[in-house]
This record gives sequence, structure tokens and C-alpha cells, in this order.
Amino acid sequence: MKTWKKVALATVGAIALLAGVVTYRTVTFKPATQVDLGTVKVADATPVDQAQAALHLSQAIQIRTISNQNKADNDWAEWDRLHAWLATTYPAAHKAMTREILPNKALVYTWQGSDPALAPIILMAHQDVVPVTAGTEGDWKYAPFSGEIAEGAVWGRGAIDDKGTLVMMFEAAEAMAAKGFTPKRTVIFVSGQDEEAGGSGARAANDLLKARGVKALFVLDEGMAVVKDFPMVNRPVAVIGVGEKGYATLKIVAPAAGGHSSAPPKETGVETLSKAVLAITSHPFPMKFQGPGADMIRAIAPYAGGIVKVAAANSWLFGPVLVNSLSKSPASAATLHTTIAPTMLKGSPKENVLPQDATAWINYRIAPGQTATDVMNRAKAATKGLDVQLSWAGGTAADPSPVSSTKSEGWTLLAVLASEKGTIPVAPGLVTAGTDSRYMTGVSSDIYRFSPIHASINEFGMIHGTNEHMTLENLTRMTDFFTRLIATAAG
Repeated sequence: MKTWKKVALATVGAIALLAGVVTYRTVTFKPATQVDLGTVKVADATPVDQAQAALHLSQAIQIRTISNQNKADNDWAEWDRLHAWLATTYPAAHKAMTREILPNKALVYTWQGSDPALAPIILMAHQDVVPVTAGTEGDWKYAPFSGEIAEGAVWGRGAIDDKGTLVMMFEAAEAMAAKGFTPKRTVIFVSGQDEEAGGSGARAANDLLKARGVKALFVLDEGMAVVKDFPMVNRPVAVIGVGEKGYATLKIVAPAAGGHSSAPPKETGVETLSKAVLAITSHPFPMKFQGPGADMIRAIAPYAGGIVKVAAANSWLFGPVLVNSLSKSPASAATLHTTIAPTMLKGSPKENVLPQDATAWINYRIAPGQTATDVMNRAKAATKGLDVQLSWAGGTAADPSPVSSTKSEGWTLLAVLASEKGTIPVAPGLVTAGTDSRYMTGVSSDIYRFSPIHASINEFGMIHGTNEHMTLENLTRMTDFFTRLIATAAG
């Protein structure tokens, strides 16, 4: 047989073998995060008066627990108002639970279980809200701190982030306690007072519980939700955050002699700074199909079918194709690598004065598998030979959180609840922002970030933005979710 025929036959055979492997892996593909819905018997929801729940959220929004960047500007009396309001509004819950107000105004509530052998669960929601951007108040349909109930929703700053969760947790506890529910497993509520400005409350709560030897079955906090129009499938998908990115801001200073702009040196500090910024940003961290971002795609792929399922089932072969596709969306790309975002610049205070130093700030969101040290080393390598000084703004940088298990008892319970009786696909995800839960690693190895609200991708833009509101349908979903969660996990 001629050599070319042998080569042709070998090539055909290799292609056939490859096609067979790809086909087999696609047909048998089952994401590692998939949960058997029959593994958990979910308790029925405890009825909650939804009109009262909406009214209570309205009242909570009117209490202006606004976290300013400078904490000295906060009106701390508003936090005291919120604490008193919670005690008055939820008497049965406060009778059933022990409340601790930490020195920084963080709250820790303990609903003691009857079986001390069972690891507790920790539910989190923060008290504070971000300010409304000055000058945008008139853009709101209803005043941002009015708590207006209109158009099937409760309107105002914090309706979703995060007073909606805080109030609905207490609505659930109040309804259950009033009916005589007593948990077997201890339930702990943790509510930080400054999630939007540092998270010292969550750190204090973690230290307190860790000192008591608490090791929770899982922690649940805000972070992700049900996306009504999830790309790939254009249907609702419940995304549960299993980790969150690290946070660091690099400060770059280019020292210079300063002076009059009429006699500039060969290179000004601004030019040196510009070179440094471009040197760093022109070498982005490579995107890789791995980690929670990749696991999210794998979990959704069976529902997408077609080429998406083929690619996800055979990422060993099609990983670069998936990365290329996901890179077209900034939000998707951010789940696959450490991002680099120059955000602030400072030079001279006047156009005809050379600055004595030029400064830039670059914000990083660090992907799991990398550290702040990796980021700094990469920046130093990129700027080698340039007269610049690198440091962390504020003196510190936060590494990514550990990635929580998708095989644990906590994951299984939350996935079953989030699936709403199997009607909604569930996927793990990576939170690219920051939550208080990142400080709770001392009391649990399984920390999840999820709220059962349904919203479209565009609707999530109201968080920290204009016209933030919680629909009455989502209020019902939340009280149902929390009563089922507590009754199933602790009943």
C-alpha cells in the first residue's frame, strides 16, 4: 500500500476515534455540580402576611443607615433606630433568639437548637446601604428613602441590597416563632453594619463566633440570584455563588522634580506614569476555562444543548473556543481571570505646573487560584526599568475567598431549594464583587451567596443605582425560601 494511502487511512481513523470520544462524552455528560432533587425533602413554607412584609420593608428603607466612605460622616443614630425597630416589629423572633449588639453595631442573633451535636447554620444580611448619588434624586420614580409601595413593588435604596433580605429573614423567623417552631439545629443571623464600607462588622462577628468554637454547616449571604434571561439558554437560571474574587487597588507613583511647564524635562512624571499604566494593562492576566466560572458554563450546558453542550462536555478540546466566546462579554470574561481596571489619576493642580508626583490607581479583582502577591509581582515585572513606586492603596489587599464545595450537605440543600422543585436549572458561580461573607471563613468551610429573587440582567443594574426596588412577587419568594430553608435545615 502506498504511503499516502496509509497516512490517509490513519488520519481518517484518528478523526473517527476523536469524533467517537467527543460524541460519547457529550451523550454521557453530567456536570459535577448536578444535584439529585430527591436527596432532600423540603419542608413546606410557613405562611407570612405579605402585605405586612411589604409594609415592614418600606419602614426599614426609611431608616437611613447610609454607609459613607468616611465613617465619621455616618449618622450612627440611624443604626440604633433600626435595632429598636427590629425589636419592636418582630417580638416573637426576639423572644426566641438571643440578640447581641457588637461594639461597632453589628448584630448577632442566636436561635438555639435543641441538639448541640448538629452544626449550626448562619444566615447573613447587612444593615447599611450606599448613598444616593448627589444630583440623581430627581431621576427616581419615587423618593429613594420613601419606601413607597407602588406598581407591585417596594421602592427605595436598600430594597434589594440588602434590607430586603434582612427584613425577609426576620419575617420568616417571626412567623415560625409565633407558630411555636423550635429548631433542632442552631440558627444564627449575622448582620454587619458596614458591608458597603469595609466589613468590620462581619469580621467582628466571625471573631466572636470563632472564639466560641462555632463551626457552621454553611453560611448563606447575598451575592447571586435567579437570572430570568440567562445567556446561552434565555430562561431563568439560579446561580449560587461558591466563591468571590479578591480585591486590591494598586497605587502607582511617579516622582518628579516639578516646576514650570514652560521648561519641561525630557520626560515628565505624567509621561512616566502613563508608560507604567500601559505596561501593566497591556499584559492582562490570561483567561482560562477553569474554576467557578467554567463550572457555571458546564452546569448550564445540558440545558443549552447543541454546540454549547458539545464544547462544555469536551473542554479538554474546545476550551480555547469557549474562552474566546466568553471573552466577548466583559461580565463573562471577568469570571475567567483576574481583571485590571485603571480607575483614578492625579497630576498637577494647574495646567501650567509640572507635578512633583503623578499618581494612578488600578483596581484588581483577583480570580481564585491567584493572590495579591501574584498581582504585585506581575505589576513590578511589567514596570521594571521605570521610575515608579508601587504599593497597595490603604496598605492592604484581599486574596480571593476559598471556593466552597458543590458536594456538601449545604450545597445540596440550597440547590434543591433554588431549583424551585426542579423547574429552574442551578449553577455555581463566582461573585466578582465583595460581600460580608468573605470574612466568615473562620467559622465555616462552605460559604454560599444567593438570594431567591428573580430579575433580568438589566434589572440587576438598579443595585447601587437609580430606582432600586423589590417586587412583591420577590418578597413572597424570599419569605417562602427562608421559612423552607430554616424548617428543612433546622427542623
